[in-house]
Amino acid sequence: MESEQLFSRGYYRNSYNSITSASSDEELLDGAGVVMDFTGSEDDNLLDGDVSSGANYTMTNGGGINSTTHLLDLLDEPIPGVGTYDDFHTIDWVREKCKDRERHRKITSRKKDSVWEFVKSLYDAWSGWLVVTLTGLASGALAGLIDIAADWMTDLKEGICLSALWFNHEQCCWGSSETTFEARNKCPQWKTWAELIIGQADGPGSYIMNYIMYILWALGFGFLAVSLVKVFAPYACGSGIPEIKTILSGFIIRGYLGKWTLLIKTITLVLAVASGLSLGKEGPLVHVACCCGNIFSYLFPKYNKNEAKKREVLSAASAAGVSVAFGAPIGGVLFSLEEVSYYFPLKTLWRSFFAALVAAFILRSINPFGNSRLVLFYVEYHTPWYLFELIPFILLGVFGGLWGAFFIRANIAWCRRRKTTKFGKFPVLEVITVTVITAAISFPNQYTRKNTSELIKELFTDCGPLESSPLCDYQTDANVSKLLDDIPDRPAGQGVYDAIGKLALALIFKIIMTIFTFGIKVPSGLFIPSMAIGAIAGRIVGIAVEQMAYHHHDWFIFNQWCNVGADCVTPGLYAMVGAAACLGGVTRMTVSLVVIVFELTGGLEYIVPLMAAVMTSKWVGDAFGREGIYESHIRLNGYPFLDAKEEFTHTTLAADVMRPRSNEAPLSVLTQDDMTVEDLEMTINESTYNGFPVIVSKESQRLVGFALRRDITIALENSRRKQEGIVSSSRVHFTQHAPTLPADSPRPLKLRSILDMSPFTVTDHTPMEIVVDIFRKLGLRQCLVTHNGNILGIITKKNILEHLEQLKQHVEPLASPWHHNKEGHPSSYGSNDRSRPRVDHVQLNTVLEDREESEEEVHLLKSTEI
Repeated sequence: MESEQLFSRGYYRNSYNSITSASSDEELLDGAGVVMDFTGSEDDNLLDGDVSSGANYTMTNGGGINSTTHLLDLLDEPIPGVGTYDDFHTIDWVREKCKDRERHRKITSRKKDSVWEFVKSLYDAWSGWLVVTLTGLASGALAGLIDIAADWMTDLKEGICLSALWFNHEQCCWGSSETTFEARNKCPQWKTWAELIIGQADGPGSYIMNYIMYILWALGFGFLAVSLVKVFAPYACGSGIPEIKTILSGFIIRGYLGKWTLLIKTITLVLAVASGLSLGKEGPLVHVACCCGNIFSYLFPKYNKNEAKKREVLSAASAAGVSVAFGAPIGGVLFSLEEVSYYFPLKTLWRSFFAALVAAFILRSINPFGNSRLVLFYVEYHTPWYLFELIPFILLGVFGGLWGAFFIRANIAWCRRRKTTKFGKFPVLEVITVTVITAAISFPNQYTRKNTSELIKELFTDCGPLESSPLCDYQTDANVSKLLDDIPDRPAGQGVYDAIGKLALALIFKIIMTIFTFGIKVPSGLFIPSMAIGAIAGRIVGIAVEQMAYHHHDWFIFNQWCNVGADCVTPGLYAMVGAAACLGGVTRMTVSLVVIVFELTGGLEYIVPLMAAVMTSKWVGDAFGREGIYESHIRLNGYPFLDAKEEFTHTTLAADVMRPRSNEAPLSVLTQDDMTVEDLEMTINESTYNGFPVIVSKESQRLVGFALRRDITIALENSRRKQEGIVSSSRVHFTQHAPTLPADSPRPLKLRSILDMSPFTVTDHTPMEIVVDIFRKLGLRQCLVTHNGNILGIITKKNILEHLEQLKQHVEPLASPWHHNKEGHPSSYGSNDRSRPRVDHVQLNTVLEDREESEEEVHLLKSTEI
């Protein structure tokens, strides 16, 4: 019954093996009700429920010549429903671009007719800049709001400011005259919960009360976040980047970028960060920015009515999201280009840069952190690095690669198992459990109790005369002036060693909890936890190198550049390099990551250490698997995404991958002029295919074109309603001129205008590496396979994904390289090179051995209407 409901929505699909069996971070709440069944079935043959299935658009003749007639010749207006796409379908990039070119030609040809038409042409030309400006404004404003609210609610777990309830801890003590330098965060205006409840500021009773209130506040924030997500906007969970990548590749997920998702994600992101869970807000900010871009695109017909153009706005929006997340406009543009965008023309590069600029300007104007910076952990270093330090930098890169590979495997394994555990069935219980465990373990350790961004700030910051952190508890020489900017290397005090011990425990805690947190049903980003893990490891390594250089400055590796009394090693720089290495190991970003971290420090001098660490982490991570965390979650969820960065090096042919196979139902086809309305309706009703090749006749299997199921259905409904004389026995023809019929025959129905006269075709001997390249670069949904002009089968995007997954799993080769059998003929042909007999359908026997396909389900949420 559930499958039938999905069929009615045009979404019943098969996923490739072993990737869709479990829930994941980006898999949405299980109870939402939509199940994508990816079991092998006869529906695989024609665009059925595949990513390429059932999408509907205004038909064009071939690759770009628009049809000059309407769907039905006697109608003056386009038929409603044509030109749009169903949920969970893939857009047709080629047709969308053709449609946009036709729209642009019409506007250009009319702009000289009147002043109004000229104004409309100007509005159309500037609409792209207007929509990215609005997107940047909204993204910057929302990011500032989220930062301010998250800081206030995070401090709310420890106490409250009585003089101004809306102030966080730091702001509360700004105006106090009783604050000392050593205890800058202690002031009479700020009261802990123990002081308010039991009247004690110190002692065991105070500690226990603050401990209990910390857990209760964290639990309340976590419970409220997951409840809002589950009830109002299930799509608001996770980071959203895997879905954004899939959407930008052309997939339709209705409601994922809608107004309800934007509202709930903004609210629950604040709650999730404030709960103290091992997650960040940077990844979800990309989702928030894309929601803004999607909503504003509906104000402009140029983008509202064209899905391909809308994705240009979403690419710019993702750049704005990273811009406000890290205060890195240029890094945001490069992130959009390197990591998320599927189609990135030059004008999108300019508009992405402008959107990132506007978003960063708005966030800077709001100044949410009170430091005149775009991020909390902005740092500046003044000490140069030395050649020897490349060794520990590279070692940090190795650690980042190993951490990334371990995290990806562990998190994906846990997400797979989540479906078979009670946590998978009860997402609220899972969030509550993880929140309680996190809060209970975090409170005793000062480095896990504080906000993760504040932890990164402390780890990045170099020890100066004004720093009071335990990490800066060095044995100070009384002869050294405290006014010096560059304090020389000194022996570490007891506070430093105690801090290292606590940081080591925090490192283990962060590694374990991040694995179990990234995947729960609240907004959760991975950037900040990964950077925190790398920063902790980097700071520990930096302190170790610093002390080694101080105590053994006469060693040959130090004596050339590190003199006694000099400031040789900067531990904060090691923390920054470690953060970049771990983030690169998890996401496999390179160029954009280096630029983002470079913009955080503002120093060109540290480009080389960052590049060395990031590239090392990528190489080490790729040795264990080439996919980053987002690509892994895309595969886990069964999203129809063809990664443009993945290489296809196998020697299979199109005939090895096309459908139908020998054990499947034959390929359903339509004839161009000898079917009746009743025959056509019967063919549609008896099959679940979403598209049908049109051939000359049953005797001649020569391909004429391709027609979509929904377009045929709309045409039949409208013909019966608006054309007189159309009955069940009316002849249907896809030709330009009606066939010769007896005088007493009913009126024929012409459906040529819904026929794609030049569908993309390949021969059965076309290498699959060429087919895959065509699908990637042209954004195809399906491709027909022919032999001497006769139709053999069809290859859909889903078929390619299945094929790629089979090859990854080291399945037995589908066929011998570059040929099918010893005679050299395709399996659907005889030795005389003539097609085997067919009756009503194309018959194809492939050499592919039958294989069992495990039934695996991927749960998606019902979409929220935009």
